[in-house]
Amino acid sequence: MRLLIVEDDPHIAELLRDGLGEEGYDCDHAASADQGAELARLFPYSLLILDVMLPEGIDAGYVLGRKLREGGLNTPILYLTARGTVEDRVEGLEAGGDDYLLKPFAFKELRARVRALLRRASGNAQNTLPLPGGWVMDLGGRELYRAGVRADLTRREFGLLELLALNGNRAFTRDEIIDRLWSGETGVEPKVIDVYVSTLRRKTEDGLIETLRGVGYRLGRSD
Repeated sequence: MRLLIVEDDPHIAELLRDGLGEEGYDCDHAASADQGAELARLFPYSLLILDVMLPEGIDAGYVLGRKLREGGLNTPILYLTARGTVEDRVEGLEAGGDDYLLKPFAFKELRARVRALLRRASGNAQNTLPLPGGWVMDLGGRELYRAGVRADLTRREFGLLELLALNGNRAFTRDEIIDRLWSGETGVEPKVIDVYVSTLRRKTEDGLIETLRGVGYRLGRSD
């Protein structure tokens, strides 16, 4: 999954990118509300993490959240801020926020809140997702199991399977997969996706990922 972090403190931004990256999330970073707004409109993020006090002003994060909501964006928003009064929290929720976390924060709490927001957004209230062939995805632990046996997947492999699993019957082109999983990196060739799909099939089974000729890939059907 691809997340956007809008945070002007470089140390906090690095902490978030490194920590969430280790959890298997691909993270983009914006140091201002203007840059965050541009990225949020360009890319289909799964979650936005917004600082409230940004270079544009002490409420710039709230302003950004409101503008994105008014523009029709439904992506979950988690606000990070040192402002912890009841009025501040209410303002954050009314500014389009889905959750609110005070600085300084424990990373394990942030991680739990991120997972909860992503589960809610995907319509999956549980931490697991059943797949064709008896496989089960542990979205929190980012692991794939069948009959108690874990498949040894890399971060990219899990991310690819997760993208297909959370989008039902939707097929993704190779370019769309690259855009979601490689976070705007340049030089990634479409044939790389074929290699990842082939490896996933070898580690699981042929029916888990379906090829749509001329289109791309989607999750296999259980029937």
